[in-house]
Amino acid sequence: MRERYFSQHRRRTREFESYVAGAGGRLLHAATLLTAELPDDNPRARRLLTAALAETYARWDRLRGEDPYDRTRQELAARFARGAWRYHRPAIPGLPRPHADHGLLARLTPQERLILVLRLHEGVAEEQTAALVGLPADRVRAICTRAIATMRSTPPTPPAPAAPAPGVAT
Repeated sequence: MRERYFSQHRRRTREFESYVAGAGGRLLHAATLLTAELPDDNPRARRLLTAALAETYARWDRLRGEDPYDRTRQELAARFARGAWRYHRPAIPGLPRPHADHGLLARLTPQERLILVLRLHEGVAEEQTAALVGLPADRVRAICTRAIATMRSTPPTPPAPAAPAPGVAT
């Protein structure tokens, strides 16, 4: 009995590790886009993905034919949406934004980022995105259109260069 349990546990762990090895990179990229962090400096995205993967692992045996990538993406989106207020710092003229908020989608609100990432990066259908974020499909369409227009019209603002240390010749 005990041996059977450990055998099932090892199999489950191997399956999950294979899944993460294959899908982890794409999921981390999606999380990085959501948090508007830089790809090389994304601690919030890593924490978000770790929590979503932990939830997927906890439900691994109960997926029963459900796509684990879909499940993890849903969990990632839900966790981001619940904590999105932490990831949005409105720009105050004259004050620099934190360096971590200079990612590709930093100009968008958290809701716009979530919908844009789901629709364009992940290829989730409009109706599924609407169900996932709890909005009507026409509202999702309008937010997505506005986010695309923002990304096309507003030039990106590069992060300010670091000031040289005092007394160091440049």
